[in-house]
Amino acid sequence: MAWAVALAAGVFAGAYLLQWPHFAGQSLLVMRLKVAALAGLAPTAVLFLCIARLAKHRFATPQDIHGSALTEGTERAKLLQALLQNTLEQTVLAVPVYFAAALVYPARFLPLVAAAAVLFVVGRILFFRGYASGAPSRAAGFGLTFYPSVALLISVVAAAVVQGDA
Repeated sequence: MAWAVALAAGVFAGAYLLQWPHFAGQSLLVMRLKVAALAGLAPTAVLFLCIARLAKHRFATPQDIHGSALTEGTERAKLLQALLQNTLEQTVLAVPVYFAAALVYPARFLPLVAAAAVLFVVGRILFFRGYASGAPSRAAGFGLTFYPSVALLISVVAAAVVQGDA
């Protein structure tokens, strides 16, 4: 997981130095809201895909068609449910943090919000690919999803305190 922290730090640094994305010709409020909304869509889209994958499996598998509350569930359904549950937990953490950061950060730090959203998607892909092989195989994906959200959370609280908003 240490390399996930290092990679996240590198992506944050790159986004900050490049000032990507850049919404030229927009008011600061509109720019903040766009960054928040677009960043929030990334985890939401991943969550949608998790829901769709589990629903597709259930509809196509007679043992799972009745849902997890009414059946024991196949191993595949249990795996997809675990991926969905973990992604839901990560999304619930990430989306409000992205919105808070986009609204509280000084404008020059807004690229960090977009970078965290990109890391979320990459992290979820790695997490999904490694999940069935155990904790060591999914650790990097977890780290790329979780640590950027935590970094933004801590830094947005610090920014609010420094700005006198907390």
